[in-house]
Amino acid sequence: MKMRRGLQPRGADDGRPHHRILIAIGIPSFLGARKRAQDRAAQALRLALTAAKTVFTNSDSSYAAADDNPTTGLPKVEPSLVYAGSATASRGFKTVSVKAATSEWAAAAQSASGTCFYIHDTGEARYGTAAGGQACTGVEALTASDSGY
Repeated sequence: MKMRRGLQPRGADDGRPHHRILIAIGIPSFLGARKRAQDRAAQALRLALTAAKTVFTNSDSSYAAADDNPTTGLPKVEPSLVYAGSATASRGFKTVSVKAATSEWAAAAQSASGTCFYIHDTGEARYGTAAGGQACTGVEALTASDSGY
């Protein structure tokens, strides 16, 4: 067996399991951090909600104009996101599907992990998520009913 200077021979087990323990702990932690990073859709929805509340305030307490209209809606207030109509599914965290009505506003955005995040505001914001494969639309976001993600 060829010895390397100052090191164990290749394939040798030094009897210390700490390397295996560190790997066993590190991989799940890394995967969890990766999923959280992929789930940035929630941040996009918070930006969209802030823009919708701006429209609401400037439109005599109505969410009706907080839609995907490029000249009067959300793109004018928050141009860093792409907005789609209520029946068009989000295909990425920067594309937000919105449903705007006079007294309520809802939006959905799909994360890189495939999770769809919902937000629904009627004066109090409600949140929800759906597994990948389900419709990620502003219409579906009307079902959001949790107090947080």
